[in-house]
Amino acid sequence: MKAAVLAEVLPSDSLRPAPDPAPAAAWPLLAIERSKRGSLVDQIVAAISAMVSERQLGAGTRMPSVRQFAKCNGVSTFTVVEAYERLHQLGLLSSRRGSGFFVARSLPQACSPLPSQPSLQSEIDALAPDLYSGQGDTLAVGAGWLPPEWYGESTILDAVRHAMKIPASRLRGYGHPLGFPALRQQLAASLTSELFAVEPDQLLLTNGATHAFDLVLRTLTRPGDVVLVEDPGYGNLLSLVRHHGCIPVGIARGEAGLDMEELARQAALLHPKLMFVNTVLQNPLGTSLSQAQAHRLLALAEQFDFWLVEDDIYRELAQPGDASLAAMDGLRRVIRVGSFSKTLSPVLRVGSLCASRSLLPELLRVKMLTGLTTSEINERAVLHATGTRGYRRMVERLAAQLDDARERTLDALRQVGMRPLAAPRGGMFVSAGWPEAPCASRNGRAIADAALKAGILLAPGEFFTQRPTSGIWFRFNAAYAADPQLIHFLHTQRAQG
Repeated sequence: MKAAVLAEVLPSDSLRPAPDPAPAAAWPLLAIERSKRGSLVDQIVAAISAMVSERQLGAGTRMPSVRQFAKCNGVSTFTVVEAYERLHQLGLLSSRRGSGFFVARSLPQACSPLPSQPSLQSEIDALAPDLYSGQGDTLAVGAGWLPPEWYGESTILDAVRHAMKIPASRLRGYGHPLGFPALRQQLAASLTSELFAVEPDQLLLTNGATHAFDLVLRTLTRPGDVVLVEDPGYGNLLSLVRHHGCIPVGIARGEAGLDMEELARQAALLHPKLMFVNTVLQNPLGTSLSQAQAHRLLALAEQFDFWLVEDDIYRELAQPGDASLAAMDGLRRVIRVGSFSKTLSPVLRVGSLCASRSLLPELLRVKMLTGLTTSEINERAVLHATGTRGYRRMVERLAAQLDDARERTLDALRQVGMRPLAAPRGGMFVSAGWPEAPCASRNGRAIADAALKAGILLAPGEFFTQRPTSGIWFRFNAAYAADPQLIHFLHTQRAQG
């Protein structure tokens, strides 16, 4: 279906849409409020869902084309593409190649459609202080950081104190454009000894991994480009891809890894510009790609000529010998993203980009255009912390604590009838849920809202996927998930189901 939708805005010589026919009847203008919280896509999906539910649009009604709808309602074609895609996934629209889009003749029967609720991204934005600051009083079960005491507070505090002794001569200027040279040298030496050969001038330091993703999208994509992502995958990445006007297309990932057949079909149809992949300890499933799958992924990227962005921020918590796309590829078409937020502290905001010498100058140019340099003080702190003898022991201790916490989390979740989506190989996360079908009155978002009122921050499955979920599930941070407060809440919710 995605190919059919995208064909309207991405025509080729072999597939050009016919001129828009005159509408059989006047299409009603939608009451779209640009100042209203929630995306334009959410408003369009909610409005059309209501029209179908109230039979203002009967089964078989032909929808306006993407361009016709966009022109009529004063929105971009990319907004309409995303809205039509969601409506198709919900079973409200069907597509006929060469004919357009129609209200489905067989509509979902179970519950009223979920899009009529406030958008999940709006809810996430509203929760941003708790989600990202770490200063709220909620139990941070859905958060992406570990308890401060797990990181080795003395190591971090000592590193920050050391960094603050920066020479007065370094207080002039903005610092090195690529990032603090000594940290890049240390990181290059570490990567060379453990994964693949890389020189310091192939490393660009960033304000964390999300900054690195943003630089890649700014450098390599243009509005309308197709970007492949994992589904389920990192929720913030979906929003970032859409923010750049690109079209995210999800490739299913599960217990066995990526659906390579789906990836091959989508790549052949849509000609993506790039794909983001968590090779090891994927967020939210905690699984890792096998060596065979990594080789297959590289072969498909070569065959269909798209970049691979390897989100490798969990590498230090993974097993030695786990697949590395950057190591297999030698940075020809792989861009590796790293971060220290999972093994030191998220507050330091230091990440890295590894790329070929031909690509790095353009990434650097975009970095300087959009934010100049990164914080040398933060980078000095990371250098000091990772250069101590105790750092490797601290990481090993962290991995062991997480192994124990995951087992306790899995046991606790089984007690409330939850099943894991996949068996995690390691890392911070366990994704699990109940097999019941979600509906408007009971779904991940509604339960997360009730949890917040009870002082618990949950991350519902809808935040990580573009597809309708067949069950109600959440991503649990293993460091917090065995807490009796959470288990009591989940017992209560299970009894209400």
